[in-house]
Amino acid sequence: MNASTPAPTRRPIRELPDELISQIAAGEVVERPASVVRELVDNALDAGATQITVRLLAGGVRLIAVEDNGMGILRDELPIAFKRHATSKIANLQELESVGTMGFRGEALAAINAIAQCAILSRPADQSSAFMLDGLSGELKPVARGTGTTVEVKELFFSTPARRKFLKTDATELAHCIEAVRRHALVRPDVGFAIWHEGKLVEQWRVCSGPAPLDERLADVLGEDFIHNSVAIDFESQTAPGSFAPKVRVRGRAGVPDAARSRADQQFSYVNGRFVRDKVITHAARSAYEDVLHGHRQPIYALYVELDPTRVDVNVHPTKIEVRFRDGREVHQAVRHAIESALATPRAHNEAPGIASLNLPQAAPPQASNATWQQPGMHFDTPIGHRVNDLSALWSAAPSTGSTTAAPAWSDSAANAGPASTGGDTSLASTPGSALPKLPASSGQDNTWPLGRALAQLQGIYILAENAQGLIVVDMHAAHERIVYERLKLQLDQADIASQPLLIPATFAASPEEVATAEANTAALHALGMEITPFSAKTLAVRAVPATLASGDAVELARSVLQELSQHEASTVLARARNELLSTMACHGAVRANRRLTLDEMNALLRQMEETERSDQCNHGRPTWRQISVRELDALFMRGR
Repeated sequence: MNASTPAPTRRPIRELPDELISQIAAGEVVERPASVVRELVDNALDAGATQITVRLLAGGVRLIAVEDNGMGILRDELPIAFKRHATSKIANLQELESVGTMGFRGEALAAINAIAQCAILSRPADQSSAFMLDGLSGELKPVARGTGTTVEVKELFFSTPARRKFLKTDATELAHCIEAVRRHALVRPDVGFAIWHEGKLVEQWRVCSGPAPLDERLADVLGEDFIHNSVAIDFESQTAPGSFAPKVRVRGRAGVPDAARSRADQQFSYVNGRFVRDKVITHAARSAYEDVLHGHRQPIYALYVELDPTRVDVNVHPTKIEVRFRDGREVHQAVRHAIESALATPRAHNEAPGIASLNLPQAAPPQASNATWQQPGMHFDTPIGHRVNDLSALWSAAPSTGSTTAAPAWSDSAANAGPASTGGDTSLASTPGSALPKLPASSGQDNTWPLGRALAQLQGIYILAENAQGLIVVDMHAAHERIVYERLKLQLDQADIASQPLLIPATFAASPEEVATAEANTAALHALGMEITPFSAKTLAVRAVPATLASGDAVELARSVLQELSQHEASTVLARARNELLSTMACHGAVRANRRLTLDEMNALLRQMEETERSDQCNHGRPTWRQISVRELDALFMRGR
């Protein structure tokens, strides 16, 4: 101990006074005015309110008043409302483990009353008059009020002035209060909300009574663009055979990749109607967007997860914004599959209304005068591994006598293993070496294909096509890259990644957690093409790495994989690693720019895009096509003005 440090003084152990205990508890529950708004709105919703009004002064610092038309509080129960751990939501441990209400801890009102001047005005429907309880004096007196409850909170943090200094400007605190109400509004379209500040109405969301109330509320709160740039989700996980675990249902909307933002400010997730920040849901949503987002963009979504309340613990934190799942893997898979399946269908079908099926012409028989493009069967079980060079033969032209143009094969004999068609016979070839479909110039189906009929190739990079809405511009390389990538994923779905043994094992000093992770995930590491074994009590040896990454840093790769395995499910890490390898292979195997294609080859690529999942983006998240409407073209040339 430093000589200048004073010796500790012995102090007796004693009980803290109730007032100090309440103020300590308030520090956990109340961080800023928005925390009070959230707790009071929770109580209003639990009371069955259909209309909630929030009134604020000075961003909620001087006044927070939450009015509702709920069931109200009886006169005899009002004096208990401000007492610690007093609640009507639960009565025993069984009810705590299956909470179905927003509030249940019985701490909020007591904590708020300890740091502010509070009052409750309430009247049940069967009571002749309303009564008001003063939180400071405990006085109870009759007042005039309709059915429902009003909670007034004045001079927040008046008894703890040090906490008040940490508050931001009134405008900032007001924004946080609005956000707190907005989160409730997004999950309760059957309830109307209004926010007043300094006597002015700043936000209002009316009760939604249309055929799709949730979409209506999402449009009211987040804007019509959110609905336009998102797809609907309604997914139920399948119960495993012999399992009595209830299903997990995921509803809501997931934004299309093009609508991704630089900030994660439009990501809303709910569990049984409660807004939560949960790593399981966030990671599942992000993983569903992994190969369709560009760079570090953030997806937009509003997800509503529903499951048996006994399978989720909401009693994790006093703010009730964190939860813990009994089976996090089940929820993770449900959320991920829900978003993936919603994003899988190419948007071209949605933007071409009235198309029920794609009745494409059958492939024409091979002719000596036309080029035929062969794609031999893909075999990835060779000892050398999945190298990019192995793909060079997959996209090369077969020898032909009538044409000298070299172009890639858009279809292969494995097409039957590809994604399900959206309707009709859309296969481009049924046997290896079959010719691409001949599309007559007057087939009459120009406007029935979602991505239209190819017109020309621009600068060897873009394909120009015409559909019913106008002009389609396709990035040739990006589109083919996605097609190759999806096929590689399907063909390698049941195969392990080939590994390359190291002549000299790479050893590194490992932490106890890394050693335990390596020993517990031997099978997952083998599926990734890696072999990591203990060399000593504190050392791991990397004996094999994926063949495609044999020239990389084996130790750095091992550390990153072990870190992922320690944080996430092995199946998730396995799928991510496999997809990264296949993405690299697809990028190098796809057709490059400046490759001249015939119209038949361009049309074949468009038809493949229409039936390939996630074909709206390449593996790196770049868009593969864009629609330019006739109206937009008219505006460019000032037609009709």
